[in-house]
Amino acid sequence: MSGYEILALRYATSAAGRLGHENFISAGDLHDAPMPLDYYLWVIRGQGRVVVVDTGFGTAAATRRNRVLLHQPVDLLARAGVVAETVEHVVLTHLHYDHAGCVSAFPRATFHLQDSEMAFATGRYVCHACLSAPFDVADVQEVVGRLYAGRVRFHDGVGSVFPGIDLFRVGGHSGGLQVVRVATARGPVVLASDAFHFNANRLRRSPFPIVLHLGEMLEGYRRCEELAEGDETRLIPGHDPEVLRRWPRMDPGIADIVRLDLPPTAPPGAPA
Repeated sequence: MSGYEILALRYATSAAGRLGHENFISAGDLHDAPMPLDYYLWVIRGQGRVVVVDTGFGTAAATRRNRVLLHQPVDLLARAGVVAETVEHVVLTHLHYDHAGCVSAFPRATFHLQDSEMAFATGRYVCHACLSAPFDVADVQEVVGRLYAGRVRFHDGVGSVFPGIDLFRVGGHSGGLQVVRVATARGPVVLASDAFHFNANRLRRSPFPIVLHLGEMLEGYRRCEELAEGDETRLIPGHDPEVLRRWPRMDPGIADIVRLDLPPTAPPGAPA
């Protein structure tokens, strides 16, 4: 197997005023420099298969949460040559609003989800406002609807969508957060989603403040590193603007879609 192509698609960003200390539980001296988040979904394709990882959010959620929506997720997918209505497999890394907000745009899809994430999103812990805040109830209800329509495939810890597209529960940030390991020509690439928002969270061992289980999050860093076989360039954070700066564009004319199956073309910390 030669491996899959992987695309990262940036569809939104946070307000420019977000400061460094907001992204770490214990960060040391960051001088409170601006440190915005970018919002991505991912496409895995090859061997006649297309798998979308996460579904993003739309205009209403962007307005409610003061996010800058750069593209409707389905429109950006179309620019990558992916028609949402025809996609048959979607991985939901977890059910927070920015990862599961446009489920209805994929009417033919089977959604891959961890048992423990559904239990978390519909269980007693979300009685606490600080844990329910990253969910939008309508998104969770939409996924429950897909469940009753026979469109959810549950995974318990380790699972597979297709050979070379494997799922691993790491938890931490959410009850059943899963990461995706993808076989590529340059080796296994790990789409870490919110296992670490920024590479700096992992490197500093200083988690992002939205966390259910701190120990699982810290162990998740180590697990992701193992899955990438120790290659830093094969670890893809969930919200880091460096992804767009470091990896080559799918198309020179499209700034917000990059190829992760190719090696990065810039070192960490390179200017935009």
